Amino acid sequence: MAAFDSRPLNPSSFSKRVNKHPALFGVPFILIMVVASYGLASFTQTRYDMHDQKVKQVTKEQELKLKKDRKKFDIREEYFRLNAQANEDWDNKRIARPKGLPEWGVPPTEPTK
Repeated sequence: MAAFDSRPLNPSSFSKRVNKHPALFGVPFILIMVVASYGLASFTQTRYDMHDQKVKQVTKEQELKLKKDRKKFDIREEYFRLNAQANEDWDNKRIARPKGLPEWGVPPTEPTK
């Protein structure tokens, strides 16, 4: 025989009902979860609608400030414009070498034997 019996000596009426009809506890719990899910969905949707409305208002204000006849931006054109601008600012100048240094750099050293 087991050390602890699975049935209590004085079971309550609630535990008797739950043991006899487990749906008395499970069905109301499931119903509460489903109703809460639908209830919270409306609050969540309101939150996203408010955020979306705020973002749309900002874009409309920005749209009013923009010029209608402006030139469209082209990344390739900007690249070539900046590249040409950078090439115009410098000149290739040769600097004087120190005395005793050959024109093509340091002469190779002779291997030791």
